[in-house]
Amino acid sequence: MNAIDVKQMSILERLKFMELIWTSLLNEDAEVQVPDWHDNILSKRKKQINSGEAKFISIDDLRSSFDKSK
Repeated sequence: MNAIDVKQMSILERLKFMELIWTSLLNEDAEVQVPDWHDNILSKRKKQINSGEAKFISIDDLRSSFDKSK
């Protein structure tokens, strides 16, 4: 199966296919290597939280910020 085959599937078929893939991944014992850049971002954010520099907003404020950017 390739990208063209997937594009020809209906949205419902693609969603069901994605669900099958997620289910199969849940049953895997293999550990996925986290990339260094991801660890770096998480470390930086944790430091910001611990130092009080982090700013948190509500989900409603986040959504409205996307609406304003359109």
